[in-house]
Amino acid sequence: MVPMSALSDVAVAVLLGGLLAAGLLLVLAAFPRWRWANLSTRIAPHVRDVADLTDPAERLPWRMPAGGSWAARVKGAFGLFGGGDAGVALRMTQAGLPGGPGAFRSRQLVWVLVGLGVGAAATVALVIAGRMSAPVALLPVLAAITAGVACDVLLGARAKARVGRLTEELPTVLEFLALCLSAGEGLPDGLRRVGQAGSGELSGELRGVILAVNTGSSLADALGDCAQRLQIPPLTRAVDQIIAALERGAPLAAVLQAQASDAREETKRGLIEQAGRKEILMLLPLVFLILPLSVLFAVFPGVFILRLGIG
Repeated sequence: MVPMSALSDVAVAVLLGGLLAAGLLLVLAAFPRWRWANLSTRIAPHVRDVADLTDPAERLPWRMPAGGSWAARVKGAFGLFGGGDAGVALRMTQAGLPGGPGAFRSRQLVWVLVGLGVGAAATVALVIAGRMSAPVALLPVLAAITAGVACDVLLGARAKARVGRLTEELPTVLEFLALCLSAGEGLPDGLRRVGQAGSGELSGELRGVILAVNTGSSLADALGDCAQRLQIPPLTRAVDQIIAALERGAPLAAVLQAQASDAREETKRGLIEQAGRKEILMLLPLVFLILPLSVLFAVFPGVFILRLGIG
C-alpha cells in the first residue's frame, strides 16, 4: 500500500509539472511560425473574388484550423459545441453581445481553463487530505467540461431571455409607431421617435436601424438586416409586411396596427402555453411530495397499532 505522503508528493509533482508544461507551451505559442505558409494561403487574398482556395473540410465546425496560433486551434476545437459558429453568432446577436464567434470561443476557453485549474486544485487538496480515489483523478476533466458547457448554456439562456423581452415589446412599439404615422410623421421619423422615447431592447435595435439609414442604407434594407440578424418570427413577419407596404404604397398605419394585433395575440397564446406547462410542473410536488406524505400519515398509525396488537 502506497503511503499518503508519497501520494501527496506525486500530486504536488503532477501539479508543478502541469504548470511548467503550460508555461512552456505558452512561450512556444508566442514564437513566430517556424514553417512557410503553403501556396494556397499565400495567393488566396489575390484570387478571392475568382475562386475560393480554402479546403471545404477546414471550414467544418468540428475541424481545427490547419494554421495559426495554438489559441486559434483550441478555439476551433470548441466549434463542436453550440451548433457551430453560425449558431453562436446568432445567439450572441440575440443576446445583444458584441463580437463574433471568436470572442465567445475565447471566453469559453477561459472558462474551461479556470474550471481545469479549480478541478486540479480540488484534486490536490483531496489527495493531501487523504481522500484519493479514481473519481478524484477525473475531477479536473469533469470541471473543465462543466465550465465549457455552463458558458454555452449561459449564452443560450441570455439569448432566450432577450428574445422574450423583444417579443413582449413588439406590440407596444408597433402601436406607438402606428400612432406616430397616424399623426402625420413619416416612417423614418416615427422610427427615430420610437427609438429615442423607448428604453427597451427593441428601441435599441430601432436606433441601430436609424443609424444604418443615416449612414447610407435604405430603410427597407436596414429593417431587413435587423430582422435577419435577430431571426425572431413575429419581428420578421412585421418587417416583411412593412417592406411590402413600402413597395406597394399601402397605408402603413393600418398595416402596423394589424401586425401589433397579431403580435399581441401570439403573445397571449405563448402565455397560455406557458401556463399549461407550469400547471403540469405544479403537479409534481403534489404527486411526489404531498400525496405520499398524506398516505404515510393515514397508513402509519394503523400499521403501528397492528404491530402493537391493540384492538
